[in-house]
Amino acid sequence: MFGLFKKKTEKEKLQEKYKKLLKESYDIAKVNRTQSDAKAAEANEVLKQIEGLGK
Repeated sequence: MFGLFKKKTEKEKLQEKYKKLLKESYDIAKVNRTQSDAKAAEANEVLKQIEGLGK
């Protein structure tokens, strides 16, 4: 309740984006492997950004 108006940090936004990209990659893998690999690579770039924020 008290966190209702709390703004998300940059790290939280990137983590949500990472999870979304991984899910899309998994779903696409059933149909098109090359598009799935592209989504996975994009997710890895987001992961590198997350790790960069921690330093």
